[in-house]
Amino acid sequence: MLILVSGGSASGKSKYAEDLVVQAPPGERIYVATMQVWDEESRRRVERHRAMRAGKGFRTEERPVHLDHMPVPTGSVVLLEDLSNLTANEWFGPEGREGAEERVLAGLRKLKTESACTVVVTNELFSDGVTYDKETADYLSALARLNVAVAAEAGQVYEVICGIPVCWKGA
Repeated sequence: MLILVSGGSASGKSKYAEDLVVQAPPGERIYVATMQVWDEESRRRVERHRAMRAGKGFRTEERPVHLDHMPVPTGSVVLLEDLSNLTANEWFGPEGREGAEERVLAGLRKLKTESACTVVVTNELFSDGVTYDKETADYLSALARLNVAVAAEAGQVYEVICGIPVCWKGA
């Protein structure tokens, strides 16, 4: 099963995704952390997310790139936090844009195939009305295509708005 959870910044999407994993059938709970820590703000975000999942039985796997190389135990329940960071890491990383979307999709499909349940968190970054430079606009277009592809493959799709999950697909 593949579940996509989307929402804006600080919308409650991460908490909702964690709750879905906790309610999933029993299995090893793996939290796939994709954020690369560059500064104090990102360190604070990582600490906030660690505190949120404390005591919930997650094993953390740091995987900012090459998701398809990650071992996935059979029957595990995987939470990928998040697609936006993973896409940026692949897009702007050493291997570059060429094939970045395919690398991300290959990793997601591996998680979906090998786990009992995979919950993917992504960000809604497309409604701010800001005009971005070409490089950022190209990244956002890639993320939008990936969001559409993952939503198409997912059995359930949720958008979290002000802490309230809205189901757009599945039940």
